[in-house]
Amino acid sequence: MTDWLLAALVDWGLPLLAIGTFLSCLALPIPSSLMMLSAGGFAASGDLDLTGVILAAYIGAVVGDQAGYQLAQAAYGRLSTRLTGRRKTALALARAQHFLDQRGVMAVFLSRWLVSPLGPYVNFAAGAARMRRGAFTLGS
Repeated sequence: MTDWLLAALVDWGLPLLAIGTFLSCLALPIPSSLMMLSAGGFAASGDLDLTGVILAAYIGAVVGDQAGYQLAQAAYGRLSTRLTGRRKTALALARAQHFLDQRGVMAVFLSRWLVSPLGPYVNFAAGAARMRRGAFTLGS
């Protein structure tokens, strides 16, 4: 699949890069880092525009992060009675909400580059814990 994806990156270019980055922010197994590195190489060789590559990756990541946050927030609304029905789960959720209220911006920020494989799950946790959208966006 990776070979096909990289070959398609030359043909489909920036839209494929944006879509791949978007889907990877939703925890789907898309090799977005490899796609970005390859797109940078294609930009260096003149096959893709460097400004377009940067914008496509950035827009895909921002929209994907916001979508993951919104999906988790909507799912939490539907599952809240199940999640808070058990004492242990309710306590864990309360701790997560408190942690994200206190250190959420830093947690989101660090999940973007220091522990990037956890990024999609931090998006989901922030949405489910009802982190303020402004704080989430600032950390992104």
